[in-house]
Amino acid sequence: MNINDVSQAMLENVRKVCLLLPEAVEHIDGFGHITFQINGKSFVKLTKRAGLSFKSDVETQELLLQKKHFFKTPYIGRHGWVSIKNPHEGDWDELTELISEAYLSTASKRLVKEWKELQKK
Repeated sequence: MNINDVSQAMLENVRKVCLLLPEAVEHIDGFGHITFQINGKSFVKLTKRAGLSFKSDVETQELLLQKKHFFKTPYIGRHGWVSIKNPHEGDWDELTELISEAYLSTASKRLVKEWKELQKK
């Protein structure tokens, strides 16, 4: 997969959110998907099939699946991952929060502390 396989606007929005997070990096995984990782662990993926996918806990996943735009990510949904195919403009406030939660669940305690300090500023 490459940048042309996902919406350029969606990719730019995800970059704006993810790359502000301490030590988060953009990476192309073994399947060619655009991923955002912390310490080698993915917390967000962009794929042609699923759109925007992010790591979630099971409780949040259950709540999101009750909304019409969200669905369980193929193959990794059983691990709590949730996807949204075509986020609309109004969805980005909620998605920013969900991506931040995905990051915090993946990041080390040191990075979580750093993120919390950044939020106070």
